[in-house]
Amino acid sequence: MRTSPHTLSTHQTPHVCRNPYDELADLSGPPDQFLPSEPAEDDDPWEPPQHRRGGRRRRRNRFAGLPLVAKALLLLVVAAAFLALGDRWALFYAEHKTAEKLKDSLHLAAAPEVEIEGFPFVTQALDGRIDEAQVTVPDVAADRVSLAKISATASDIRIDGGPLSVKGASVGEMNGEVLLSFEDLNRELGASQVTFTAQGRDRVLARGTLPVAGHDLKLSADAQIKRSGAHGISTRIGRMRLDIGDLATYRPGTKPSQGLHLSRKSADSVRSSQQKLKSLFAVPELVRRLGIPQAEVNRALRDEAALSDLTGSPRFVRDLMGLNLIDVAMDHPALLKQLGLDPALLDGLSRLTRPALADRLSLGFRLPELPDGSGELYLKDVRVERDGIRVELGGSGVSVGG
Repeated sequence: MRTSPHTLSTHQTPHVCRNPYDELADLSGPPDQFLPSEPAEDDDPWEPPQHRRGGRRRRRNRFAGLPLVAKALLLLVVAAAFLALGDRWALFYAEHKTAEKLKDSLHLAAAPEVEIEGFPFVTQALDGRIDEAQVTVPDVAADRVSLAKISATASDIRIDGGPLSVKGASVGEMNGEVLLSFEDLNRELGASQVTFTAQGRDRVLARGTLPVAGHDLKLSADAQIKRSGAHGISTRIGRMRLDIGDLATYRPGTKPSQGLHLSRKSADSVRSSQQKLKSLFAVPELVRRLGIPQAEVNRALRDEAALSDLTGSPRFVRDLMGLNLIDVAMDHPALLKQLGLDPALLDGLSRLTRPALADRLSLGFRLPELPDGSGELYLKDVRVERDGIRVELGGSGVSVGG
């Protein structure tokens, strides 16, 4: 049986699709329904958060919450830090003033370095007594040389004045050392031509060149270092020698081994040259020193075979090397030219006496003298080390400033 469309509509409701835009329209109501309601009269108005006020409040609350013992300890630590800072400031000020007093009292070119030992400093200063201090003085002039560094430890120091008004000080005892460096010696005495090196505990070697009358002569000498009294160092110069190339050697002095002597090479050259031999035999003083009878000399000058016999022995070369030419050189300039020596050089050597040469190589010095009534500095020991001459010193009753 077929059902008509009309019959279906009376018994069943057909499904109808709604338009989505209609649903959105239903949601759109008056705007007031989405706004918050009016605040009540008793509610506080909104304010932005105060972070700083809250942080300070929290910190105050945190400190207030600490136990009483912890608060006391914290305050004690802060106070100790401020006291230590003030003590260090007073210490630096006192060290600076002491350095200025030392510079003025000892007439130094530069202020020394002063380090006061012990902590706290203020209590020592108020007591008027410092247990110990380190003093370093650089570049102290001592006669012809400079002392590279003087380092000293002072103990039992009594100061005049307060921590911030140091007027002077007196040292009960002082111990230190002085360094006379080879580097300074090479610069001040050698003028970059002579160098000094250590040779044992009390000996220094000097090696280099020395200009004499326009010639650079090779120089060698030894200096023995020893203490001279309680305040000075002396040097004894020995084995001084100037080599004139490979021609001759000059040793200042009046002993037979000193003076101007031909080298072996020059002596052999003289023996092999008849012209040089005849020039040598023409000087009676030299013939006499050689110990040759005048009759043999006359025969040798006339006969070449006799000349060869006279000069052929090894003893003749040794005797020739033993001649001191400095005495007869200036009176016989022709002989010097025959031997290859410059007369002007011999003139310069004659004026270069042993004391004059020794003075050029002297390493002696004396400690700076203290003003009257300012105590005493004295030498205790001296020794030669690799880097220079080191001297131990002591002192007592040294006072500076007021």
